[in-house]
Amino acid sequence: MVDAAQPMSVPGATLVLESREAGVATLTLNRPERLNALNTELGAALVAALARAAEDRDVRVVVLTGAGRAFCAGGDIAVLRDARQRNAGPELDGLMRSGVQIVLAVADMRKPVLAAVNGPAAGAGMNLALACDLRVASDQASFGQNFAKVGLFPDFGGTYLLPRLVGPARAAELFYTGEMITAAEAERIGLVNRVVPHDRLADEARAFAERLAVAPPLAVRAVKQALFGADRAGLARALEAEIQQQKECFLSEDCLEGLNAFLEKRPPHFRGR
Repeated sequence: MVDAAQPMSVPGATLVLESREAGVATLTLNRPERLNALNTELGAALVAALARAAEDRDVRVVVLTGAGRAFCAGGDIAVLRDARQRNAGPELDGLMRSGVQIVLAVADMRKPVLAAVNGPAAGAGMNLALACDLRVASDQASFGQNFAKVGLFPDFGGTYLLPRLVGPARAAELFYTGEMITAAEAERIGLVNRVVPHDRLADEARAFAERLAVAPPLAVRAVKQALFGADRAGLARALEAEIQQQKECFLSEDCLEGLNAFLEKRPPHFRGR
């Protein structure tokens, strides 16, 4: 975990810890007891923290990491099952909309954003890492598009981001199977920039971020725009399309079965309805 020993006293600080040093803002997802699983409150807190970092003229680089042993386990399955059991589709809207805001905030950030992936990054948590410009991973990290295992559709920009990093065929395999891959495999297929020993992640991510922080900001900003900003409209369309598909999948019988099976620790029995 990247050092966040000096958290700022701001709204949502208990959910997203913030520290600033040498031009680097570190944002730490802070629900370690839930493996930093995303709910509406955490999503909103991260949106606000990203906005503060974007507006802070002293910040040149943003690092995103997780507290405890996970980067982010994706959507909070217990919350999702409760909503699905009540057919409360609209309750999903807040989380999905915060996902759109988070991904676009990173894309629009006029500064590099580095994910320091300290542990499992699953589902929306993996896509949160993919939304960042760069990724450094602990050798204990793992990555998975776990949506298929609970009958859901990829969100947080996954359908746009993943194929651009690994190609459509490899992306299809990860989406269809929902299997987790190791940090070493993620590096091999181009998902992460580098893998480092777990106990060195904080230092390596900090050193990487500090190198970026002293780079010429105007040039870096222009490069980021050229690499990631040319098709912002396409990213926005993909995010909206994901929401529509996710709503349909969420209300399916397969989704309820998948969520129940996950929490009951048994294989799901999908029926295609």
